Amino acid sequence: MTGRVLPYDVQGDGPRRALVLHNWFGDRTSFAPLRTHLNDATGSYAFVDCRGYGEALDHPGEYTMEEVAADALAVADDLGWDSFSVIGHSMGGKAAQLVLLDAPDRVRSIIGISPVSAAGFPLDGETWELFAGAAAEPANRRAIIDNTTGGRYDDAWLSALVERSVGRSSATAFRAYLDSWSRTDFHERVRDNPVPVLLVVGAHDPALGTEAMEATWLRWYPNARLEVLKDAGHYAPEETPGALAEAIEAFLAA
Repeated sequence: MTGRVLPYDVQGDGPRRALVLHNWFGDRTSFAPLRTHLNDATGSYAFVDCRGYGEALDHPGEYTMEEVAADALAVADDLGWDSFSVIGHSMGGKAAQLVLLDAPDRVRSIIGISPVSAAGFPLDGETWELFAGAAAEPANRRAIIDNTTGGRYDDAWLSALVERSVGRSSATAFRAYLDSWSRTDFHERVRDNPVPVLLVVGAHDPALGTEAMEATWLRWYPNARLEVLKDAGHYAPEETPGALAEAIEAFLAA
């Protein structure tokens, strides 16, 4: 698949390069709290909007993880980056693995933030309806965010995430990405891949926490390790940005 260069911006001019892919509920602005904690002298981070999100809201597409990966590589090409790491949050973590499969000689490492595995994330009937209905129903989005952060946040915090999600994503793209990140399975293609992997999860995330990582990523990537942020749920870039930045920079420096 041939990608296209989507809206992106680069923070920092250091030698440790990384493409950064956002989650299902947020465009690249969801990383704003994290960005204030990153060291611009050591890292160069390219934050990319997926088709149907943020500044790419009106970009047509198939809205698949394969397309996200191809577009991410187009951004790397646009920047002239011959090697880089890939940071992916939630669904962005699934797409990061396809970047690795598409360009194994260019990807130095992967950092997954509460990342969806290569096997997807199977949802039962009732939960599937909740997630599928979230494209049209903001209350569904709110319920999912509340659950995956351990029910620890007030109305204002939840409302802010829901409003950004609705305002900065196309309902068509949002719904289509669900099929791709939850239902497609390519884990046999990544099994035993030697790439260094850092998995950062929140202690309060019941969906993609320690247990999920042990059943998937940690079984398939021999050089993967897990770090748990005790004060985070599913949205570490916004919940605990300082601790996440510290984990990212330590890993990239190794």
